[in-house]
Amino acid sequence: MTSQVSSPAEQADEAVVGEQRKAAGAKDVRRLDRVIIRFAGDSGDGMQLTGDRFTSETASFGNDLSTLPNFPAEIRAPAGTLPGVSSFQLHFADHDILTPGDAPNVLVAMNPAALKANIGDLPRGAEIIVNTDEFTKRAMQKVGYAESPLEDGSLDGYSLHPVPLTTLTVEALKEFDLSRKEAERSKNMFALGLLSWMYHRPTEGTERFLASKFAKKPEIMKANLAAFRAGWNFGETTEDFAVSYEVAPAATAFPVGTYRNISGNLALSYGLVTASRQADLPLYLGSYPITPASDILHELSKHKNFGVRTFQAEDEIAGIGAALGAAFGGSLAVTTTSGPGVALKSETIGLAVSLELPLLVIDIQRGGPSTGLPTKTEQADLLQAMFGRNGEAPVPVIAPCTPADCFDAALEAARIALTYRTPVMLLSDGYLANGSEPWRIPELDELPDLTVQFAQGPNHTLEDGTEVFWPYKRDPQTLARPWAVPGTPGLEHRIGGIEKQDGTGNISYDPANHDFMVRTRQAKIDGIDVPDVEVDDPHEARTLVLGWGSTYGPITAAVRRLRAAGESIAQAHLRHLNPFPRNLGTVLQRYDKVVIPEMNLGQLATLIRAKYLVDAHSYNQVNGMPFKAEQLATALKEAIDG
Repeated sequence: MTSQVSSPAEQADEAVVGEQRKAAGAKDVRRLDRVIIRFAGDSGDGMQLTGDRFTSETASFGNDLSTLPNFPAEIRAPAGTLPGVSSFQLHFADHDILTPGDAPNVLVAMNPAALKANIGDLPRGAEIIVNTDEFTKRAMQKVGYAESPLEDGSLDGYSLHPVPLTTLTVEALKEFDLSRKEAERSKNMFALGLLSWMYHRPTEGTERFLASKFAKKPEIMKANLAAFRAGWNFGETTEDFAVSYEVAPAATAFPVGTYRNISGNLALSYGLVTASRQADLPLYLGSYPITPASDILHELSKHKNFGVRTFQAEDEIAGIGAALGAAFGGSLAVTTTSGPGVALKSETIGLAVSLELPLLVIDIQRGGPSTGLPTKTEQADLLQAMFGRNGEAPVPVIAPCTPADCFDAALEAARIALTYRTPVMLLSDGYLANGSEPWRIPELDELPDLTVQFAQGPNHTLEDGTEVFWPYKRDPQTLARPWAVPGTPGLEHRIGGIEKQDGTGNISYDPANHDFMVRTRQAKIDGIDVPDVEVDDPHEARTLVLGWGSTYGPITAAVRRLRAAGESIAQAHLRHLNPFPRNLGTVLQRYDKVVIPEMNLGQLATLIRAKYLVDAHSYNQVNGMPFKAEQLATALKEAIDG
């Protein structure tokens, strides 16, 4: 779904049309600057699809947005239980926003479990739309309700809208040749239609989506369309919803351009394809499915027309082995995984360090250890990325900060891998991978040139005048060795995991040579050209908050809140974690206090303390969810005052 940011004149015309629409309607229409909606239900209720469709229409309307899909950790938890609750939160606004929001203004609860699992996050006065058909005695007892929360007064502090969604959906679909169970499955479309009416969302895109998705099942397609329209009409006609809301497009939040809603995994996929085109190399993905990285494999498999080859291996080790072989053969090679897969791939990453071949290792972090929390987010693989191999095996590490930034991070990872002939670790996480936001589609002339020069002939002259090819003769600037494609005449050379002799690449057990090669590989990584870290410090603060990865949104939102309250605080965010930006030490020394919020137990803080001897203060959370802005603002205020 793409949208074009309109001109001021077009925005004025839209405002006139909006006023005319209000005048024509009998119900009150209120203007809001932002809204946070959470759809919640059983994992079979289609909440992710409902949230995704609402998000797509919101993106096409031109709002800024941020989403937080939250999946059950179990593949199929028992229906109607708390572990089986699936939710999708969307924050959209008429201005620039950074997070999915701390507390929903609206909760759509499809059953008692969804209500109980989410009610604690709602502020007083929030709107709750509940599917009353599911509030049976058995369903309520299953989650610990002795009495109906719809009748015992416990929800008196909220604006409660009891709606028999299942009954209304079945009634709307009675003309179709469907069983009651089949008809009930469309209740999420009824809810989507109702919310689309409440917030004046476009409907054309959803109708096109349903027509396409169920093109081979015309009766199901018609039923879903009917349920969606029935939900819209219910909002229009029922007396229970006397007010609808408008959130204007975020016209001033974005530069003019063509935008689309994009998730982190999709942005990474597009970034990888773009990198291969900019490098004029075929893209090869060797991977094994693992949550939450599998979507990259699914997406790249669709792009054979761009020279993309995807290989779903029998396990993680085979996936990276195939990718490293493709790198040897001259491809832009990628392997994707999550934390447990990185552990299995570690030996081959070490081999890639020894072979000095470009390889992108993409780790979509999730809660651990072991299988841990497959569908939840965490930032706890940083030290594994830095040190999780035997021997001295340094690799560059970079981390995107938003879903859209995953596109640029993929390009940057490819630049480093191709320029310096090294494996690169890219650390995204489940929050970025599944979350989404608007992304401006770049122009071609904005993309970096990643063209690679393969070795074409001899590069060294022996004492007797013979010209030979030395596979480990290095570029004096980057310390990268030449990349020779197999089959190039005269460039035959040895590869393998045993230590190489400097220059010739022959097997060497010489202690002095090993010392030299270890230090040279480290110097190559240390010498990678990365931009200086930028500091946002408008008031010469004494406290700096330093972050990395997906904490960018919550940290920035918290900093904005503090500054709006008159507090002085500086902010910096790291994309490059190995090597660190060259000015980072100087930046850290300027501040009395450095606070590092992380979704782990202090891994970046450990690195910062060790390298710069700075008494960095950790603020940590490892509950499988991203930070909330208010939570961080409180912690940072305490740091400022302490």
